Amino acid sequence: MKKIAERQKEWASLKYLVLAKSQPDYLAIRKLFVDNHWDAEKEWAFRRYLQHALVQPTKKGELLNAYQHVWGYFKTKATEDERQHYQSLIENFSINEDEVLPFLKELTVKYQEAYLLQSVLLFPKEK
Repeated sequence: MKKIAERQKEWASLKYLVLAKSQPDYLAIRKLFVDNHWDAEKEWAFRRYLQHALVQPTKKGELLNAYQHVWGYFKTKATEDERQHYQSLIENFSINEDEVLPFLKELTVKYQEAYLLQSVLLFPKEK
């Protein structure tokens, strides 16, 4: 049971980054966790899907999809001004001048969303 808990924690930190890169890999990895069982085959598949996803070029639609999932943590907490600002950022989104990511980071810290504070999409780990 210890290995599955370790992988679940790792997945929790990586899931939105993977979703931002490759929805098919995201969905495949999610399926690995459905039965709360972990073995060498699942470990291999997990690593393979992660590797594949993380080398994909960033695409606007997939990145916005991941941002929408993150926004879900705030949609009932955010002020009206924050909601309007988020909507404006989404409507004018550009990968080259991404203003959504810093805004979502700001909200994560403001509202102390513990799950998102561990997200590598929002807070990349230093190497």
